[in-house]
Amino acid sequence: MNLHEYQGKSILKSFGVAIQESVVVDNVADSVAKAKELTEKTGTEWYVVKAQIHAGGRGKGTVKETGSHGVVLAKGIDKVEEVVKGILGGHLETAQTNGVAKLVSKVMIAEDVYYPGESETSEIYMSVLMDRDKGRNVIIYSTEGGMDIETVAEETPHLIFKEEIDPRVGLQGFQARKIAFNLGLSGKAFKEMTKFVPALYNAYIGCDASMFEINPVLKTSDDKIIAVDAKVSLDASALFRHKDYAEMRDKTEEDPAEVEADEAGLNFVKLDGNVGCMVNGAGLAMATMDIIKQSGGNPANFLDVGGTADAARVEKAFEIILKDKSVKAILINIFGGIVRCDRVAQGIVDAYKNMGGIPVPLIVRLQGTNAVEAKKLIDDSGLDVHSAVLLQEAADLVRKVLA
Repeated sequence: MNLHEYQGKSILKSFGVAIQESVVVDNVADSVAKAKELTEKTGTEWYVVKAQIHAGGRGKGTVKETGSHGVVLAKGIDKVEEVVKGILGGHLETAQTNGVAKLVSKVMIAEDVYYPGESETSEIYMSVLMDRDKGRNVIIYSTEGGMDIETVAEETPHLIFKEEIDPRVGLQGFQARKIAFNLGLSGKAFKEMTKFVPALYNAYIGCDASMFEINPVLKTSDDKIIAVDAKVSLDASALFRHKDYAEMRDKTEEDPAEVEADEAGLNFVKLDGNVGCMVNGAGLAMATMDIIKQSGGNPANFLDVGGTADAARVEKAFEIILKDKSVKAILINIFGGIVRCDRVAQGIVDAYKNMGGIPVPLIVRLQGTNAVEAKKLIDDSGLDVHSAVLLQEAADLVRKVLA
């Protein structure tokens, strides 16, 4: 589950991570009053207004209606309302929104932390995530903050550092000091970083996150270390332990079909393809997508109906798949272990009749308990359905209907 920047920062702050203070606004009329509250709290006289959408690259993105960027500096309280008006309520398109402009329903007004002082400010990249190859959490960091980490990795890979965390002992003090040293910090900034890193790692562990990315972490002109950004993704499977975090979910930022499927208890992920998939079991879903690809098609989705595939569940799955107008065929691939294939077949037939037909070719492959009876049930139904028992048969039928 992805979070907005202001939500991610609230989690960081709760774990003792120093952050750029801010207020959140969803109404232009409230912007000046909120900015004044921030000034009373921090003393700031300049303000950074940031669009709150689930996408990076906001500073380079463009609001379609006004031409404003998604991150704008307001140089004074008299500029705040004008800047907010140029972002809030508009549709922001960035390099990470896949060509779709996203509605900005909230903006964050943050304090200016790039103030002049005794030393130069510097930006640092830092993230915490799981290295799945090694089965360990890793802290990735670089002196090249504020840039796309992919660009840094490609052009200057020697400037990216990684610190693996042994799960048996957790993050150690010497590792935090090593990170501060590799970043070229000294004095107060060095000490601040040795506090920042453990706090960040504790936040990552404590909220069951799958990723924390802070770009940039800022060394201020007076040598403070603070999180200026926060891209946070939580492990949805662990939200039962964090009811307060679960309430942060913003469904308006998610694909409507995925939200509908989730509410119906279906595991669904939309993909860019032309063959809809309906299966039971994640492993079988992956194999099904592979066979579709090998047959000349492209999977349009991942959809796991789980262990129960009755008529109501199958009908809802059909409805969600068919909302994608690029779907030219649907492949149902069910392995009957706990669930009997003939019951699944009956559910498919009932759902087909309830819907008054399926507007694209439908291929059904049932294997396992009562697979023969299931095939006969579908073949005798009189419906326009292609049935198969072997996976290769199903693949051949996919190829045939797409030809």
